[in-house]
Amino acid sequence: MNIAVILEMAASADDRPAVTEGGRTLRAAELHRLARHAAARFRGRTAVLYLGANHLAYPVALFGAALAGIPFVPLNYRLSEEQSDALVERHPGAEVLHTADLDALLVASGEAEWLPAPQDQDAVAVVLYTSGTTAAPKAALLRHRHLLAYVFNTQDFGSAEPADAGLVALPPYHVAGLMNLLTHLYAGRRVVYQSVFQPADWLATVRREGVTHAMVVPTMLARLTDEPAQARVHVPTLRNLAYGGARCPRPVVERALRLFPRAGFVNAYGLTETASSVCVLGPDDHRRAMASEDPAVRDRLGSVGRPLPGVEVEIRDGDGKPLGPGGTGLVFVRGAQISGEYEDTDGSGGQDGWFATRDRGRLDADGYLFLDGRADDTIIRGGENIAPAEIEDVLLQHPGVREAAVLGLPDPEWGQRLVAVLVGAGDPEEIRSFAKRRLRSAKTPDTVVFRSELPRTATGKLLRRTLVAELARPEETPDA
Repeated sequence: MNIAVILEMAASADDRPAVTEGGRTLRAAELHRLARHAAARFRGRTAVLYLGANHLAYPVALFGAALAGIPFVPLNYRLSEEQSDALVERHPGAEVLHTADLDALLVASGEAEWLPAPQDQDAVAVVLYTSGTTAAPKAALLRHRHLLAYVFNTQDFGSAEPADAGLVALPPYHVAGLMNLLTHLYAGRRVVYQSVFQPADWLATVRREGVTHAMVVPTMLARLTDEPAQARVHVPTLRNLAYGGARCPRPVVERALRLFPRAGFVNAYGLTETASSVCVLGPDDHRRAMASEDPAVRDRLGSVGRPLPGVEVEIRDGDGKPLGPGGTGLVFVRGAQISGEYEDTDGSGGQDGWFATRDRGRLDADGYLFLDGRADDTIIRGGENIAPAEIEDVLLQHPGVREAAVLGLPDPEWGQRLVAVLVGAGDPEEIRSFAKRRLRSAKTPDTVVFRSELPRTATGKLLRRTLVAELARPEETPDA
């Protein structure tokens, strides 16, 4: 089975409006017709490379590639020309779609040949380049069966109300941007694209288009909650707001819950290699946590929830031995949607289909997953393993701190010393004292420095290695 079956089902059902962008809307049948025209254009190519922002041509190109039986490869259009050219060279024989080429996909006239979608579910559907926050980007391969497993396990076909709409402001090369299109279309929700995220514009789009569902990354959620109160007063249709793609500071979540009381919040945890979410903290979990006086229940706001149907999660120690509830170790996941496979390298080689996420975390007694950050981010100070996330969460409780990143820099005595890089304002020594009262001395930052912003990817992930490289240079290393 091929992902094009999603579009075929939508077009043969009640032909609802499918996608909206820039004031134009395509119904499902029209999207299907344009995708068939695109497939005829793409046949004989090795892949379709998409180098543009959110646009009506995105689903046309995606489903056109699926109907033609070749991979779809959305690339980061923000890359330099040199970087883009290097990625394009990795796909000889591909159809390359730049921004200037996109409108042409929407003007095909007449009927196109109706060819059934290829049925090889093991064929590669999409190639996504990982964000490369701790290493060079890798080409993750997602096969049709991975994408369909996620859609079929999380959505009921045609279950949405006719007026439902999902706002997609995430970039097209992000796995969540891809999966939001597939899940909304399968459920029968109209997809509303926004090319550039600006909080006021995002809120205005929600009101104008009657958006019921949306997903944001944590930096977007933080900016939304920082908007003036009058900008968010009237969003009565918004009933489901998902956030994910990176760790979301608990203060941001609590602020958002208070400011958007009508929306059901969903924290979604997943990776490119897992075809989107593997765990979710749902609306009821958020409401119970906010209302509870039980610290254990309240703390679930800092979790990423429980595994989705069809997904298993296991925590293992450094020797690969499974840990029980409360034990902190490496997070492994298994399920039909999970690829863990890369170009030229089979990354799914974990025993019995288990995929090592390279995240550290723990499961509580009720199966809620709490993350401690990437294993590569672990700081070893005096022989002790320290998770930056624990310190960052404490620093974010300080009223002067808006963002926090904790790093380990080389130290001749301790192996690594702790440096806190903060966005906000305050006295460094007072902030160190604030942290020390809530943490052991070994986990108190040795140094506190301020920046106007933290380096992040376009989807909000912290580029920790950029800060480490910057601060490790002797001329830029701050004094304690």
